Formats: sequence, structure tokens, C-alpha cells
Amino acid sequence: GADAVAAVGITNQRETTIVWDRATGRPLHNAIVWQDRRTAPLCAELESEGWGPHVAETTGLIIDPYFSATKLAWLLSHVPGLRARAAAGEVCFGTIDSYLLFRLTNGTLHATDATNAARTMLFDIGKGTWDAALLERLDIPPAMLPEVRDTQGDFGVTAAEHFGVGLPIRGIAGDQQAAAHGQACVRPGMVKATYGTGCFVVANTADQKVASRTRMLSTILSQRAGARTFALEGAIFMAGATIQWLRDNLGLIDSAEESESLAHAADPKSGVYLVPAFQGLGAPFWDAEAKAAIVGMSRAASRADVVAAGLESVAFQTRDLLSAMRRDMGATGIDAARTLRVDGGMTAN
Repeated sequence: GADAVAAVGITNQRETTIVWDRATGRPLHNAIVWQDRRTAPLCAELESEGWGPHVAETTGLIIDPYFSATKLAWLLSHVPGLRARAAAGEVCFGTIDSYLLFRLTNGTLHATDATNAARTMLFDIGKGTWDAALLERLDIPPAMLPEVRDTQGDFGVTAAEHFGVGLPIRGIAGDQQAAAHGQACVRPGMVKATYGTGCFVVANTADQKVASRTRMLSTILSQRAGARTFALEGAIFMAGATIQWLRDNLGLIDSAEESESLAHAADPKSGVYLVPAFQGLGAPFWDAEAKAAIVGMSRAASRADVVAAGLESVAFQTRDLLSAMRRDMGATGIDAARTLRVDGGMTAN
């Protein structure tokens, strides 16, 4: 039973954005998930205003709809009365972890950890504080932001009504950082890739906040006693989701598992390639307007060739990320590991 549980930890989708009523805990709008691209025009506006270097230097990120900042700005502009209520302290913003924590503690704690804060495009990962310049530009009231705590530490106690007994919450980490720890990427240069809906490659850079020359993301891997461990990260927006598209939209396969047998049956010299830019392209291209394409088709092209191209597209993008990371780490004296540790549902293929 619950009384045998020593402590609770939370791991979560990182950039997905929620706003809720501080008094009731009720969401004030549907969550905007990490894949949502509605804020591409605002991102283009920020780029045209020259915010790119500030965002990269301060947050370690690239201006992109992927991150929470422009999602929150959209909510503040489109939900009637939200900005005024937020300024008055009546509204909370958070990623999924922050919302779960608020609800589990019955509203006694509005907090997040550094790994999640680092994915908002509002957090100075070097100083460990919210960035006033970005908050001002996006007109985000600081009163709605969560307190940022260590990854491992005191996050309060769950209300007894949830599990029958109060359980201490002792850790929060974004899903990809949690996966890196689960894969024991504990030394500088160690790398993992998680293959789910998307694919996320994370490399431990220890105490070095690497300024990427290849458009990788510099982010926080963990924080203990205020000391931050950093990482390089690259994001592929469509990995397993590409196979889902081949199944659900084109009907080329009946199950994701079938993609493996078809790939073995494909002509390795078919010349068919799939560019899975269904939601733009992530690292290292960061092109929110890119569109998907299947190229190299001839009359001889088969169903198996197209499915194989879908699988290969994930492998090609992974190679792009690893090559970029090795260049970045090499420039800072970090010896990149030659082994890639992998996890996620797609690795069963």
C-alpha cells in the first residue's frame, strides 16, 4: 500500500504549458502541448527584433514554438482577462510537473525544478533566475511564475486524500533529463537518445554551459544544492510519430511493428527518402515552416521502400544531432562517448 512508499518523484513532458486558477486549481484553458506550432508568427517576430542572441546566451535555447514562452504569451493574449488576473496573483503558470505538484499538495506549493524551468525560454540557466528582459518583452507577469527548486529536494507532501497517506515529494525532473539519469549518463560526454513520439538526444556536459556553434540546445541536466549540471540536447519532433503517420494517414502498415519486416524487404538502392517535417524541423535546422516530403520515387518504388524511408529518416536525423554535438563538445574539450544509450518505445523495432 501507499504506506510502504518512501517518497514520490515526478517526471513529465517539459514544454507543455498550463495556466490555472490559484484559488481552485482549475485550468483556465486547454494545455498547449510541446508539439503545438501556433506561435510560429510570434517567434518570427522575436527573431526579426534581434532576440535570438539574447535567448541563446541566457536560456541556452533557440527561438521556437516548441518552448513554453510564446505559448504562455499566446494564452495571455487570447484568454479574456487572463493577463490582468495573472498580474493580480490569481493565476499560476507551469509545465506539467508544476501543475501536478500544485494539485497533489492541494495548492500549497507552486514550484518547479530547474530542468523544467530551463525549457520555458524564460529562465537564465547560468544565473538560475527568471529573465526579466524576456518577461517584459512578452508581457508576462512575474507573479504567475513558479518558484524554481533543486531537482532533488523538498517539494512538500501529498495531501492524504490522494493516496490515503501523506507522501513526501522528493524530486522533479523533465522527462528527457530523467531518462538521461536512468541511462546512467553521469559523466561528461555520455549521451542518450529517447525514441518516442519524437526523439531527444542528451549529452552530459558537467559544469560547462556549452555555447553551441551548431544550433544544439544548452540546458540543465540537474540541479543540487543550487549547483547545476548542464547538457547539450537536440530534438527531433517526429520519430515514432512518423511511423504512426505511415500507419494512420497513409495506411501503409497495420501496426508499428510491421514497419520492421517491411524495412527488411525494401530495396536498399531505391533512392526513396522521407523528410518528416510534419511540424517543421527541430535541431539543428530549427525551421518552423519546413514541410514534409517523400522524394526519389520511381514507378518501381514500393510500400516497403516508403516505410523504410520513414525509419531511416529518424536514423539520419539522429546522426545529424550526434555529429553536431561532437563538434560542440570537441570545441570545449569534452570527450564525447562513442556509445549511444537508447530507450523509448521505438527501440523495440
